[in-house]
Amino acid sequence: MNLAQLNIARMLAPIDSLVMKDFVDNLDRINALADKSDGFVWRLKGESENATAIRVFEDDFLIINMSVWKDRNALFEYVYASDHVEVFRRKKEWFSNMKEMHMALWFVEEGHVPSPEEAKKRLKYLRQHGETPYAFSFKSKFTPEDLKNYLQSTS
Repeated sequence: MNLAQLNIARMLAPIDSLVMKDFVDNLDRINALADKSDGFVWRLKGESENATAIRVFEDDFLIINMSVWKDRNALFEYVYASDHVEVFRRKKEWFSNMKEMHMALWFVEEGHVPSPEEAKKRLKYLRQHGETPYAFSFKSKFTPEDLKNYLQSTS
């Protein structure tokens, strides 16, 4: 199985504003870094090669990032141990602090490309039920076997 991730963020200003300029100017570089990272499988993108124009939520200031990775370690290395971290550290310049959980991880079968609606469902589940093998954050170290056992126990 692979690991899917959803991350949403509420922009401080419209995507084409001066406030968001440095973020937008770094998108192609950071997305290219993801595409070349060990363990990268897939990422959501629209016509502009990123997902900033894809609206999944009714709030026009919410942007979405979705991707699939070979495993948790591959995603973790990209997020926290690559040049991505320099942009990640600047998030307060572009995005408001979200009170609710704004990211979710979950396992997908190899070859499965999750839809934004599937991701939205996992985030909602995580917000309502907390971390389980069905939807979780980096704090948890669930395995595909944990998911199998969890699904058997809830059916």
